[in-house]
Amino acid sequence: MKMISWNVNGLRACVTKGFKEYFENADADIFSVQETKLQEGQIDFAPEGYNCYWNYAERKGYSGVAVFTKKEPLSVSYGLGIDEHDKEGRVITLEFDNFYHVTVYTPNSQSENARLDYRMQWDDAFRNYINELNKTKPVVVTGDLNVAHNEIDLKNPASNRKNPGFTDEERAKMTDLLASGYVDSFRYLYPDKTGAYSWWSYRFNARKNNAGWRIDYYIVSDSIKDKIKAAEIHSEIMGSDHCPVELDIEL
Repeated sequence: MKMISWNVNGLRACVTKGFKEYFENADADIFSVQETKLQEGQIDFAPEGYNCYWNYAERKGYSGVAVFTKKEPLSVSYGLGIDEHDKEGRVITLEFDNFYHVTVYTPNSQSENARLDYRMQWDDAFRNYINELNKTKPVVVTGDLNVAHNEIDLKNPASNRKNPGFTDEERAKMTDLLASGYVDSFRYLYPDKTGAYSWWSYRFNARKNNAGWRIDYYIVSDSIKDKIKAAEIHSEIMGSDHCPVELDIEL
């Protein structure tokens, strides 16, 4: 089963930069997008052969996720079931016969970590949510988790130590998540690979110089880690400040 996830940083803009062509060529079984930045009816994208699910933020032009799946899920749910966390269109869960697929766009801690306290609450709530799912079936979690877990996951760890996405607090929450029964699929296959990033600032020629961060993930339950066949970061694909990430897994 081929899965792809991409933070498109505005789907309407990304469509003008080759998104549809990439989507068709990728031919994924499940294709997830984050940061769609739109409301219902603002885009005409219903790819043939796919079931389409959208979760929109209440605030216009902000956040939002979507999932496109060839196989129709048994059930679909939106959000975490917690009102304070479900206003920004950040989670879609698809239930299949033998696993759950969760697409997530984790809140950014923002400049000067103004939203770090909220982020800590979110991380705990999200971990609890997937842990409940994991009691029933294995879970595949994908999306922009807005954290580079370890120093190997960004180009300049020393100078970013206290910046959003690389605070000790955010990294610890990711450690807690993985320790509760999951693996980071990319690091499972490539524990020591350097220079592998999925996001680059638009400033300072960061992408040209590969001064990036790996903040887009496929995380899977420990119970299915041996079913991982490949994990890729498609840094050659343009159209957003993020690039697509891929998981190939037998499920």
